[in-house]
Formats: sequence, structure tokens, C-alpha cells
Amino acid sequence: MHITVLAGGVGGARFVRGLRHHLDTMGEAYDPATGSGSTVTVIGNTGDDITIAGLRVCPDLDTLLYTLGSAVHEEQGWGRADEAFRAQQELDALEVGPSWFALGDRDLGTHVARSHWLAEGVPLSQVTARLARRWGLTQAGIALLPATDEPIETHVVLSADPGGRPGEDPGERAVHFQQWWIQMQAQAPALRFVVAGLARATPGPGVLEAIRKADVVLLPPSNPVVSIGIITSIPGVRDALRGTRAPVVGVSPIIGGAPVRGHADACLSALGVPVTAAGVAGLYRDFLNGWLVDSADGGEDYGALPMRARDLHMRDVGSAGEIAQAAIALAEVVR
Repeated sequence: MHITVLAGGVGGARFVRGLRHHLDTMGEAYDPATGSGSTVTVIGNTGDDITIAGLRVCPDLDTLLYTLGSAVHEEQGWGRADEAFRAQQELDALEVGPSWFALGDRDLGTHVARSHWLAEGVPLSQVTARLARRWGLTQAGIALLPATDEPIETHVVLSADPGGRPGEDPGERAVHFQQWWIQMQAQAPALRFVVAGLARATPGPGVLEAIRKADVVLLPPSNPVVSIGIITSIPGVRDALRGTRAPVVGVSPIIGGAPVRGHADACLSALGVPVTAAGVAGLYRDFLNGWLVDSADGGEDYGALPMRARDLHMRDVGSAGEIAQAAIALAEVVR
């Protein structure tokens, strides 16, 4: 079986790790010597990429690499385990780069290597393939593909003066998504999201093929606006999802009217989309074939969309694997 997953950071990475665990325990482990066994292709979001202290940082790709490579800081869900921040302390002392985006000493190695290769003209897809081999993804039957090789960055448009006088035009300002997400904790209401570079972006090598030739396409509980939404905004990706013969099944990132983690509620509110499992399903309505929701949301109206309800809390690798198994089972029902 060839499974393609569209993924953001923490939620997507934990889901894919559970998916690989499920396949391995079901006798579908990948054998690099023979090429037998099930494979997983992950199309990773690059919309939240950012340049920090001259280094190109790809937070979602890095979280996928570290999680699937057994090197992630489990409590945080991102960054390296056993990390130190001596270099960041020096950068702060020199006032280089924002202090709110901390780069760990081990993590810096990834960003230095990526920036070095990019400066040599190596496309992001090839850079990511090198990093995937370093972390053992390739050997485990996991291909990690950036959604696009073109640099894109999500910016959040905010009111310039939310405390202005009534009736005054407060104006607007834009900040990088990472600043809004990390430093501001998404507390400032977003007026809209703008993706710089999207107009010239094309799907990365292998992206469309991975969707078209998959046996199953899965959407993990990643942010539907700034992760899955960015990937599907790249010209050609949404058409591929509509045209693939594989069933497309999603896992809701909303449980009981709240995001599993992060600030997906603030993102949905900016679009005027209800913070519900049904509201998120509506964003995917033109290509979604099946929808896995939490038991708390089984009573919502999903129209004619095939739906199954179960516990969606990914407490560990085993429970994440059970969710992935349920998504695959739903795909078989709607195939």
C-alpha cells in the first residue's frame, strides 16, 4: 500500500509516526533491500518557513524529521531532545535575530546545513531528502516532500491600532506567522492570512504524483488553515486531490469545539469558519471522501459525507496508530 499524507508540524508528525507504527505491526514494514512493504509519502507544509539570523528554518519539516527520526523533544512536540541554547544566548547578547524564536544548539546544525545547501543552489526538495536520509526516514519507507521548492511565507494581517478611537480607521499591519503564533500567542485577532510567494509557487517534485498514484490519501489533525490550507493553496494540489482515484480521508483537528493543540481556533475565526469538526470538513468539501471525528463531535451535521466517530486523542504512539488504522479502515469503506 502506498499512503500519501498532507501534514503540518506536531499533530501531523505524531499521526505519521503512529501510521508507520501501525503498518509495521501489521506486517507491512518497509524493507529497503527489496522495496517491499507499505510506503508513506508525506507532503510537508512550508508556509511557516522563516529566515532567522540568516538561516532558513522550516519548522514543520523539521518537526516531521525529528519526530519520525526519534529525536524530537517529546514534551514540547517540536525541537530536539537533550537540547542546549548556548548559541542562542550569544545571539541574544549580540541582538541578532528575534529572541522569541529560540534555536537550540543541536537544531542549529540542521539549519546551517539547509542554508548552506540552498545557497549552493540545491532545491529544498533535495535538501529535505538529504536530511530525511540522515534521520532514517528513507530507510523506514517514508518519503518527505516539501509542498513546494519555492520560498513561501505566511503573514498575518492585523489591525494596526486595535485600541484606536471608535469610528477611526485603525489601519493594518502584517507580521510573520511565526511572530503571531509564538510571540503573540495568536492573541491579536487576525484579519486575514497572506502567503508571500504563493503566486509563483508550483508543487514540489513528486507532490502531484504522490497524490495521483496513492492508494489512500490522509489528512492528519494538522491546522486546517495554515498547514493543510497552505498546501492545498499551491496551484495544482487541490486539482490533484479532486482527481485522484484514491479515497481522501481526514482526521478532525477539533475536539469538542476546541483545537487539539495550538491556535487553530484563532485561524478558523479569521476565515469566519465555525470552530467545529463540521466547520473544518467544510474547508475540504470539494475533495474529502471520509471524515474521522472525535466521539464528542459525532452528533454534528456532516451532510452526506461518510463519517466515523472515535476517541481522537493521540496520547502515545499506540493510540496514534489506532487513529491511523481507523482512518485507513474508513478509506476502505468509501473506496
